[in-house]
Amino acid sequence: MQPLQTTSLRVTDNQLFILDQQALPQEKRWLPADRVETLVGHIHALRVRGAPLIGLSASLLLALLAERGESHFSLAQALETLRAARPTAVNLMNNLDRMKLALAEVDFVPALVAEAERLVAEDKQLCARIAAAGSALVTPGSRLLTHCNTGGLATAGVGTALGVISQAFTDGKVVNVWVGETRPLLQGGRLTAWELAELGIPCQLITDSMAASLMAQGQVDAVWVGADRIAANGDVANKIGTYSLAVLARYHGIPFYVAAPQTTLDPLCPNGEAIPIEQRAASEVTGVAGSFGAVQWAPESTLVYNPAFDVTPAALISGWVLDTGVVTPDEVAAGCFKL
Repeated sequence: MQPLQTTSLRVTDNQLFILDQQALPQEKRWLPADRVETLVGHIHALRVRGAPLIGLSASLLLALLAERGESHFSLAQALETLRAARPTAVNLMNNLDRMKLALAEVDFVPALVAEAERLVAEDKQLCARIAAAGSALVTPGSRLLTHCNTGGLATAGVGTALGVISQAFTDGKVVNVWVGETRPLLQGGRLTAWELAELGIPCQLITDSMAASLMAQGQVDAVWVGADRIAANGDVANKIGTYSLAVLARYHGIPFYVAAPQTTLDPLCPNGEAIPIEQRAASEVTGVAGSFGAVQWAPESTLVYNPAFDVTPAALISGWVLDTGVVTPDEVAAGCFKL
């Protein structure tokens, strides 16, 4: 496989490395991901995260394993193990479906390599198309609010929602970005704030509970988020806390946009109720851990409810910005996502 470098993925000397997103922003640390068990561990620990990036990392590893001489049977097993790593993010399933077709080829090794490289190239291109389509919806002088992390750390390209924000800033339309901290793992505070600083985009970090107050003061002109899965009726699964922002935006008359690639669409999933929601460890809520150490702030016996995602109903969404263009609520109501 040819050498490859994105913000969060690196292939060099036929080895896959991932940027440890748990170490950011204090440290940029590259970790090997040369075995299935290793990559699954990175995915579970959110050292590699973001629906598009998870799918791409799994695809690249399969291709590299094929080049190392793994058997067809072993590769098929690896594919299914990787598919189960994150149940909500449908990009992983969609990417691996394409890798499975490549695995069915007679010359499956070059087919897998070509398909993995094609997926990375496509992701870069679709991110650029999402950014252009989304920027057209941003009005000059905008103060935008975003949730979780949807930039180059989560994709191979410029990102989805954060890619839109970056393009709109380049187009002279953005004066400030409100960054929700994104409890309980602080992807907004640790990752999005870092990316925006790297891009030179003015931003202010807020706790998640401050969004309503900002909206009431007229300080938010639009909300931009990504997606881990979009159901056939337009319902969207995204990082926990997204639904709350959509409700607040509707009450305050603020546009709420979802930016995502077509690989996030799941036409076989009828609605949000059918989307599997990953439940994560109680320790993420009872305390905090990172490169700085660990702190426990709740009693050890405390019971915890910790879904990684929530579902925003299509009725609360102002537009779905895909790499194929903007989809309106009327188009979704007419069954656009079922095609």
